[in-house]
Amino acid sequence: MEPNVLIALIVFLIAIGLIIWGKWDRAVIGILGVAVMVVLGVMTEAEAFYFVDWNVIAILFSIWIIASYFGKTGVPQYLAITMLKLSRNNIAIFLALIGTISGLISMFIDNVVVILMMAPVVFHITKKLKLNSFPFIIFVGLCANFMGTALLLGDLPPQMLHSVSGIEFTEFIWQLGRPSSFTLLIISYLVTVFFMYQFRFRRLFGPIDAATIAVIAEEDPKKYLRKPSFVGITLGLFLATILAMSFRQVIGHYLGFIALCGMIILVIINEVAARRLEGPSFEEVIQELDWRVLLFYVVLFVLVGALNHVGIIKWVADVIAPYFKQNLIVGSTLLYWVTAPIVGIVEHDAYILVFLYLIKDMADSVRISPWPLWWSLLWAGTLGSNLTIAGAPALFAAQSICEREDKCKISLKQFFSYSVPFVIVSLIVQYILALIFWVIPFAR
Repeated sequence: MEPNVLIALIVFLIAIGLIIWGKWDRAVIGILGVAVMVVLGVMTEAEAFYFVDWNVIAILFSIWIIASYFGKTGVPQYLAITMLKLSRNNIAIFLALIGTISGLISMFIDNVVVILMMAPVVFHITKKLKLNSFPFIIFVGLCANFMGTALLLGDLPPQMLHSVSGIEFTEFIWQLGRPSSFTLLIISYLVTVFFMYQFRFRRLFGPIDAATIAVIAEEDPKKYLRKPSFVGITLGLFLATILAMSFRQVIGHYLGFIALCGMIILVIINEVAARRLEGPSFEEVIQELDWRVLLFYVVLFVLVGALNHVGIIKWVADVIAPYFKQNLIVGSTLLYWVTAPIVGIVEHDAYILVFLYLIKDMADSVRISPWPLWWSLLWAGTLGSNLTIAGAPALFAAQSICEREDKCKISLKQFFSYSVPFVIVSLIVQYILALIFWVIPFAR
């Protein structure tokens, strides 16, 4: 093994190991890993820069800013209060509905942002209901992380898939003549939510007392909405940006550029008409952006790009490719069920990015379609990450916020009582759907 190959592998493994350990800031660890690789000659500074998919970073940055404006419209609060009224004072139904709303929002907004957006709403309601907030917050986190891969905008894994494969927005709904991520995840999502409602929530929550019912009845969801002009412009530009991104091939520009344009227009309108719209200032919005997360994603692209640059990913792909060619069903099954537990304890973005490139090289070498394996990887990587807070940043954020608000420590047993059944049911249902629609048809 050549020295630069060995150096790249050792530095990558040490960096990822320290990121998983979580004692130090993962962005700092990633930067140090990149710096060591550059200093030791694995890559140049210019190569490191070009390993980053700046299109993906632009999508993340722009949608995060737009989402911050959306969170301040009052629409999430309006939806939550409306869901509480629609549940007719049934806490189990309300919990299922608030999770569903969070999951749907997370298809367009980063799941950590969804947690930050929905947490104040949940706390407001649980205080009125005199209930512990943990079941609500953790379920919001599980649902948000689940549906982030349904479309191109909600999470990093689908955006990384776009970077590696070139898949477009509409192909997440229907691809190669068959339903793809959005369609199949919606099915497994509804089955999972129904399971949690039927076998967990109904047993956990009893009826609400008459006094609390009277308090809820007085709640007016409209009072949480900000000025109609601000709400209308924000929602309109948000939807227009998503629509423009779905027609990227017709427009002819990168998704990141389209997202940036939508964000810039929204910022300019709010700054120019600040008094009339009564919306938040750009300074207030930009303060909510977690720059460390963006920086981590940048260095993640560089670390994985270095592995690809020195040929490690291609070498591994060549070794395992014949086994997948012999039996695609067995190969995809192993990939799915090995990935799920690994990402439950390992931050899943780095794992998925490495394997996306691995599958690409492997499929090219033996001339098989990579899509059954790409989808298996993406779905197992997303759903499996819901097992622990180590696998999904959204769950870490949810637990931290909950412990701070309720002034209590969430035990691992308490956490697992929600995450384990949620993960098992979702993985089984999605695996069956993946086999039926993607693996078996390509195995013939």
